[in-house]
This record gives sequence, structure tokens and C-alpha cells, in this order.
Amino acid sequence: MGAMGPIKVMLVDDHAVVRMGFKLLLAACEDIEVIGEADSGEAAYQRYAELKPDVIVMDLSMPGMGGIEAVRRLTARDKGVRILALSAHEDTAHPKRVLKAGATGYLSKRGAPEALIDAVRTVAAGRMYLDAEIAQKLAMQDVTGTQNPVEALSEREFEVFIHLARGQSVNQIAETLHLSTSTVGTHLYNVKQKLGASNQAELTLIALRNGLIEA
Repeated sequence: MGAMGPIKVMLVDDHAVVRMGFKLLLAACEDIEVIGEADSGEAAYQRYAELKPDVIVMDLSMPGMGGIEAVRRLTARDKGVRILALSAHEDTAHPKRVLKAGATGYLSKRGAPEALIDAVRTVAAGRMYLDAEIAQKLAMQDVTGTQNPVEALSEREFEVFIHLARGQSVNQIAETLHLSTSTVGTHLYNVKQKLGASNQAELTLIALRNGLIEA
């Protein structure tokens, strides 16, 4: 516990059961206090100004704008925001992109529960936290120079790709990401070209194979 009191945390996850689990885990720590929750990136963005948390624990796979876009918007709004991104995915594309978007840390949901406490404390102190297994995968990629075609996508293309893989239409994506349908259409064309896919079903298959979405 610092001179300013406990670390104030906001939990962002679309599953109430997951938020409850994290809340119980963190409540057991004297130096951490959960001051609010949100069930979407949109809600997190709205509640941030009101709650002023020290750390936001943000799930990446949520309906609506999703975690990466929420991180980007929160960082644009407040450069000092500290966000610990959580994901059930084991890929390296998500951590790379969310850290680039401005997150301070990345943790796999499949890790030990104690890791969440350690990660929250590390991020609250202003230090970068990276899941050990993910850090190793990223380091191996740098060493071997291997690159997945998915990593050739721009930030916007990656977002559009994930929404498409989850079965959203061009109109739905345009509304969620505040883009015109023609812009989304352009991104869709580029995504298909770069990934060698001819339709939405193939994009979903590529996303599943790369562990970017859950079946």
C-alpha cells in the first residue's frame, strides 16, 4: 500500500462471473481495492473519467469495440492511463498490438491467479508487465525472424479481421468502430488479399487456427 492508499482497480470483462472471480481474488489483498466494473470497452471508456482508477484490468475479447480499440481510445484520452490487458488467447498478435496501442501489461487468463495480483502491482508502479510465456514466444519470433501473415495487417485491418471472424457484418463493424461502410469494405479487401482468403468463412478459419478467436 502506497502513501496514497490502496491501488484502485477497474475490472472490464463482459462475463460477470469472471469479474466476480477477479474481484474476490483482488479483495483478499490489503493494498488493492476494486472500485468499479464495466462489461464492455464502451462502458470502460465512459466510466474511466468518473472512477479515475490507478489500473484498468481489461479483457480483450468483448462484444462491441473490444479491448484493443478501448485501450487505444483510453490512451488517446489520458497518456497516463495504466491498463493491464487480459486474454484467453495464446497467440502473439494480441499482445503485440495491445502493447502498441498503449497497454502497460499483458497477462494470459490461463496463468496462475496469483499472477494477476503481481501484474496489477507491477502496472500500478508504472512498470511494464508481460506474461512470461508470451514474452518467450515474442523473443523467439524476434530470434527466428518468423512472421505470421496476420502480423502484416495494419492495426485497423486487424480489428476489422477479428470482427469479421466473429461473424459481424460490414455494417455492424462500421457502427462499432465508427467508420464508414466503404472504409470497412476497403479494409476487408486488404485483409482478404494479405491472408489469401476469399470469404468470411475462410477468415474465421484463419482466426481460429491462430488462436485469435474461440470456437
